[in-house]
Amino acid sequence: MSSESLAAALTRAGSPVELLRNLASPPSTFPVKPEFTNWRSEQRAWVETCALLDQSHHMTDLFIEGPDALRLLSDIGVNTFANFGVGKAKQFVAVNPEGYLMGDAILFHLDEELFDLVGHPMVLDWVTFTLERGDYRATVERDDNSAVRPSGPPKLYRYELQGPTAAALIEEMTNAPLPNVKFFNMAEFTIAGRRVRGLRHGMAGQPGFELFGPWEDGDAVLQALLSAGANHGLVRVGAKAYSTANLESGWVPAPMAALFSDDPLMQEYREWLPVEKVGSIGGSHDPAEIRDYFLTPFDIGYGKTVKFDHDFIGRAALERLAESPPRTKVTLVWNADDVTAAVRSLYQPGPGAKYIEMPKARYATHHEDKVLVDGRQVGISLDCGYLANERAMVSLATVENEYAEPGTEVTVVWGEQPVSAKPAVEEHRQVEIRATVAPVPFVDFARSDYRAR
Repeated sequence: MSSESLAAALTRAGSPVELLRNLASPPSTFPVKPEFTNWRSEQRAWVETCALLDQSHHMTDLFIEGPDALRLLSDIGVNTFANFGVGKAKQFVAVNPEGYLMGDAILFHLDEELFDLVGHPMVLDWVTFTLERGDYRATVERDDNSAVRPSGPPKLYRYELQGPTAAALIEEMTNAPLPNVKFFNMAEFTIAGRRVRGLRHGMAGQPGFELFGPWEDGDAVLQALLSAGANHGLVRVGAKAYSTANLESGWVPAPMAALFSDDPLMQEYREWLPVEKVGSIGGSHDPAEIRDYFLTPFDIGYGKTVKFDHDFIGRAALERLAESPPRTKVTLVWNADDVTAAVRSLYQPGPGAKYIEMPKARYATHHEDKVLVDGRQVGISLDCGYLANERAMVSLATVENEYAEPGTEVTVVWGEQPVSAKPAVEEHRQVEIRATVAPVPFVDFARSDYRAR
């Protein structure tokens, strides 16, 4: 890995927009088998029976330990930490000094002075930087995902069980009633003679648990799940289907970190951060100023997470932003005829539309497309893909509040102009795709209203 810092790369490129739009950084990958059967059937499993998703390899763990570990996290996270005891978890969200998103991850409180922050590297790097420059009695141990780990297996296995039969499967395996565990709280099970921790979780609108424990126990637990799962319609889910689950539940993966400002703390961070840790930006959203790519917690649905009951980096700025957030997170349901026309253009004299990958169409680390109404940009489409259960192409987006009403007609601009130097971007032409605003999460609306139409 190069030792060039983000600050040095920025000096070389001259512009943060120019740097990030042309970085070779790919979309986040899931280093597990793409499909065990086919991604359409695997998507169906978390709706009809039970899906087993192997989360052991694609996320990074940052273990934070010590008497000041909680103080460190509280100094960074916008969340409240009141009553955050052992056995609980939360969606940890961090912002920069100007109140713009640095990232999010799942924070597990494992022991009195031990936490595990699990997610994409952006916010984990920010926590590590803050620890190193501060006065905290805490240490960190990082376990990178399997795509970049130098050698050896992960420290922990993680298996996600989701779907209508997940509870019955766990009860059969443990020979006990399912414990009454609140959402984002943990329970302990014994599976295949091993101690297993389980986070009460929900994904794609379905109940379930995230089971985890030491890597050396993982195969025994997996085999037990597969054996018992035969009676409950268990389906193993590969990387392709798994990458789309967030579109149903409404979670925006890997929002762009707001790394570029004149604040002295951010200047110091850019000197500390290797450029390889910075993701590329792609899509039709193409402002000249990098600040226009930044998002706030309110833009992507974390407003309820923000609590001003403690001091944290960016609090004053976020209090001002909280007074009247201008945008709302929505689902956009893309017009089937327009999507079909874009695909059809690939079979006609070119250049055609930008290739639409199935089932996930993101082609940069951070995807941002223009959302228009009557030719004026009113929002940003952030993540897009195909949902076989709803037979629809959808994206998660943030739009001006007046256009967030379900049923509002908008247009998504698909493709880049000019074409960037990212390896995943071929010669193409931009196309406009009509879309209809729908709620977040989409899954409940789709099952009650969208299918009926």
